[in-house]
Amino acid sequence: MSDKLVCELPKNSRETIQFRLGEFKGHKFIDMRVFAIEEGKDPAPTKKGLAVSPQLWPQFRAALDQVETAMVEAGWLDRAELGE
Repeated sequence: MSDKLVCELPKNSRETIQFRLGEFKGHKFIDMRVFAIEEGKDPAPTKKGLAVSPQLWPQFRAALDQVETAMVEAGWLDRAELGE
């Protein structure tokens, strides 16, 4: 298995979300996984996460756009917060 860390963002004081490009047994995927942070240890992956194949990525992005629109319509986000 090989993977490349693309970016990460804090989820809370004990966890981060890491975005990685990975490959396992010849299958490529985008892995979005929660990593637990323990004092004095490297962040460890948890079972909480999602792996998306590159073939599904366009549909995944379209779904995220739909979720974003729903959040704006529900008043959870303001378009200004999205840099638009």
